[in-house]
Amino acid sequence: MAKFELKLPKMGESVAEATITSWLKEVGDTIELDEPVLEIATDKVDSEVPSEVDGVLVEKFFEVDDVVQVGQVIAVIEIEGDEDVESAAPDEEETQEEEKAVEHVTETIAIAKKTVESIVSNGERFYSPLVKNIAKEEGISQQELDTISGSGKDGRVTKNDILGYIENRVGGNNQEPVVQKVEAPVAQSKPVQIQKVEVAPVVSSGEDEIIEMSRMGKLIAHHMVESVQTSAHVQSFIEADVTKIWNWRKKVKDGFMKREGENLTFTPIFMEAVAKALREFPMMNISLQGDTIIKKRNINLGMAAALPDGNLIVPVIKNADQLNLVGMTKQVNDLANRARINKLKPDDIQGGTYTVTNVGTFGSIMGTPIINQPQVGILALGAIRKVPAVIETPEGDFIGIRYKMFLSHSYDHRVVNGALGGQFVKAVKDYLEAWDSDREI
Repeated sequence: MAKFELKLPKMGESVAEATITSWLKEVGDTIELDEPVLEIATDKVDSEVPSEVDGVLVEKFFEVDDVVQVGQVIAVIEIEGDEDVESAAPDEEETQEEEKAVEHVTETIAIAKKTVESIVSNGERFYSPLVKNIAKEEGISQQELDTISGSGKDGRVTKNDILGYIENRVGGNNQEPVVQKVEAPVAQSKPVQIQKVEVAPVVSSGEDEIIEMSRMGKLIAHHMVESVQTSAHVQSFIEADVTKIWNWRKKVKDGFMKREGENLTFTPIFMEAVAKALREFPMMNISLQGDTIIKKRNINLGMAAALPDGNLIVPVIKNADQLNLVGMTKQVNDLANRARINKLKPDDIQGGTYTVTNVGTFGSIMGTPIINQPQVGILALGAIRKVPAVIETPEGDFIGIRYKMFLSHSYDHRVVNGALGGQFVKAVKDYLEAWDSDREI
């Protein structure tokens, strides 16, 4: 019998490792092609690792909570045949992409070292990127981190270890104050030290229910706070008349379902308008790294989708400006459906350049969404309402019933001024209001 080495697959740009959260198969179990073997988690998304062959699991190299690097062998599957088989090696193009990702991560780390004391691993203590990020956000120094007892393999500090330490520290069990070191501006003669403000613990009574935040909830909380602390958020609001779109969709949706087998919602129509506006205003399709603006060549639209547990995730429609409405609809429906059943892959949420969130799904008429870093803008779509409105005609003005919605645009005022932020959201409005009522799809 031959053996197949199951390796941790590549999971998108900038993702170099993952934590094993559970094994779905045990040694001796029979495995079919594409059947999930284990579940993993990154700081982006939870996912499954499927088998690339039919066979029997004969060996596991890692346990739950172990951190595995991309490309490492995580298990061995016995298959029929005489020659051992390895997972498909990445081709030259993938290797180049990985090298670019490594360069990007290296640059990001170099920038971070200017403002925060770095956390490093040594021969006795290894810290995963997730643990390092949590330590940085909580102002935990290298010396303090080295004192935390680890429950992982070989005494490794896990995410739960550091979160438990932080909870105890906030509760007052650690007496030593935590000071985050920040590099001083050139004009100052000595470093500025900012003491982290500790929040008083919430006192609960015996009648209160204590609910532990989910792993994704904790990650979202960290990302949202980091975004607000990073970007200068400004909002612009505009109202759009979508009566033509409402009536057109009502007319064509049944025929579209019969022909394409897909439900035509408003979301792909709005995404098409946003993609056109980004092409018209490319300086909204950028990222800011330090003092450098990175102008994105591709328009990759993030689409906030609700998960069954109430959290949100943002799958990405790649090259959205190159899709027709049929292709956009299929992409939107596919990503939304897989998000609901937790079947998104790490690559599905990578590479977004601008994000759209539909707050109208929950009845909100407008919102002030938080920017999805490292992007510089996010658009909230409000609920479509049937309202009385003034209608201008050659014969004069009169009151009529129209379908209208608010568009709420949050943008990073460090690089996007009010003129650009306002012009962009008005362009989206203009594309929606200029909808061709006779358009064929």
